[in-house]
Amino acid sequence: MTGKLLWTPSQETIDNHPMSAFARKAEEETGQAFGDYWALHGWSIEDRGAFWDLVWRFSKIKGDKCGTALAAGATMREDLFFPEARLNFAENLLAKTGYEDAIVFRGEDKVERRLSWDELHSLVSRLAEAMRAEGVGAGDRVAAMLPNMPETVAVMLAASSIGAVFSSCSPDFGERGVLDRFGQIEPKLFFACDGYYYAGKTIHVADKLQPIAKALGVKTVIVPYLGKAEDVAAALDKGVSLPAFIEPYEAGPIAFEPMPFSAPLYIMFSSGTTGVPKCIVHSVGGTLLQHAKEHRLHCGIEEGDRVFYFTTCGWMMWNWLVSALSTGATLLLYDGSPFHPNGNVVFDYLAAEKATFFGTSAKYIDAVRKAGLKPVETHDLSSIRMLTSTGSPLSPEGFDFVYEGIKPDVHLASISGGTDIVSCFVLGIPWLPVYEGEIQGPGLGMAVDVWNEAGESVTGEKGDLVCTKGFPSMPIYFFGDETGERYTNAYFSQFPGIWAHGDFAEWTEHRGLIIHGRSDATLNPQGVRIGTAEIYNIVEQFEEIGEAICIGQSWDDDVRVVLFVKMVAGVELDDDLVKRIKTAIRTGASPRHVPAKIVAVEDIPRTKSGKIVELAVREVVEGRDVKNIEALANPGALDFYRDRSELTD
Repeated sequence: MTGKLLWTPSQETIDNHPMSAFARKAEEETGQAFGDYWALHGWSIEDRGAFWDLVWRFSKIKGDKCGTALAAGATMREDLFFPEARLNFAENLLAKTGYEDAIVFRGEDKVERRLSWDELHSLVSRLAEAMRAEGVGAGDRVAAMLPNMPETVAVMLAASSIGAVFSSCSPDFGERGVLDRFGQIEPKLFFACDGYYYAGKTIHVADKLQPIAKALGVKTVIVPYLGKAEDVAAALDKGVSLPAFIEPYEAGPIAFEPMPFSAPLYIMFSSGTTGVPKCIVHSVGGTLLQHAKEHRLHCGIEEGDRVFYFTTCGWMMWNWLVSALSTGATLLLYDGSPFHPNGNVVFDYLAAEKATFFGTSAKYIDAVRKAGLKPVETHDLSSIRMLTSTGSPLSPEGFDFVYEGIKPDVHLASISGGTDIVSCFVLGIPWLPVYEGEIQGPGLGMAVDVWNEAGESVTGEKGDLVCTKGFPSMPIYFFGDETGERYTNAYFSQFPGIWAHGDFAEWTEHRGLIIHGRSDATLNPQGVRIGTAEIYNIVEQFEEIGEAICIGQSWDDDVRVVLFVKMVAGVELDDDLVKRIKTAIRTGASPRHVPAKIVAVEDIPRTKSGKIVELAVREVVEGRDVKNIEALANPGALDFYRDRSELTD
């Protein structure tokens, strides 16, 4: 089905966009003509060395770019980008100075703070000196369990200025969830908050911190948010408040440690719902260069822009967001519920701060739509040029709502990639139109394709999203994976030597993409692969249904589709509604998509970053244990799926 045209960039927008300036520079250097995006993209994957070298120079990356841009290996995993280069991540994010806003922060408790570039430099300088005094050096790990607040950014920058490796999670993680992550990486310092605010509640973490800090066995620095940092720190064996930690050190010039391009920068974690989370290590240069490309070329972010992404520090979009500092843009940080005291809180913030870039999740857009809000009528969002959505596929109705209910002239980009690459495979393209339900296309330098199970490229049919050539933000390794076996199994086992990302996808006639869900959650009734997103897009249009989750249940030597629905308050799932749902799915998708069973549940389990967990539900329905419920934001929700009598016939 062809998505309808929703937005087309004006010629003026195209001409003035950084991607066009980049293309003109590429034409000048190569003697080629890049008359459309596909010509530019083709060059970017055919001559990857020249492309990434130009990205470095165009983005004004600080560092020593000596030597070749690409030493090609026998396989894409063995490709080495800028093997002789040296640079520092924090130095590039702190290139700007002065009294303008570097970070604006709003917390749910109505805390409002601003840090200028000079104030951010000062805080990072003092933190770095305090870290050095604790013996933190290049390659050491610094872990943080913090809200999305300015101090979190400063801790990351201080650690990376030294060449240390930063890893974060949000403070709503449980004790086991924190230790499953940070216990593996053995940090030299641990930062935590004294508590946080969510949905009108003040949540203290002191009791949870006691066993975490004891197990990690290192100094724990408590960042003030509730005003209780001194008390919380005093109760820990090796606790200190942030003000006391940096008090002995005066601000001064930051000593940025030059690091190899492939030196570790971040340790990020898989969701961990099927076992202990994988510790995915990303590089200094790969992260910086990939983000510079996405921010500057695809999103058009430049100095003076004001960039907002609704995220926590347990989601890779936080790492993506903070890199925007390298453009000279201001970060707009928010911590708390996006629906407290009501659904206007985020739009109030965007309007007040004149945000130019608005990033969020597909679930948030759907929740705003279902709440009956129309920011287009209530808020001045004229400053916003681009809106990006990720976390799960944005439904066609979500696309329509953005243009009808939020802003009619915005560049809407559904983007997809993930923690595994700390960036995007497919995203927004400023030269191309936006079609309903479609991601615009692959990122520059990303050799993305869709393959069938035989390893053949396919168009117009569903298959696995793959990347056939190396790119800088591939993980450098998994922490603790001495043989590299876990890394290989994660990405290169399905198609040897080729990155298989685990998304079930399809090329459209516009050369855009549709993501139909995760491959490991793909349904296989009668041997036909079905993406769960195709079902959600239909079911969640019913006003009676708040959310849905769909699995394949083993049944009678086959798989049958089971749909669980969370009803809107006061609504019952009756026979008439079941019939209407099945009819809509049969008509809107196909007879094979129609669930054998539709069952009402009280809650939908999801990860800390808000993604629904189909695999965990399937395990419970099949009578198997979920290996790591600590990865879930609401693990108790799994009880609603256990031993359901409706699923026994």
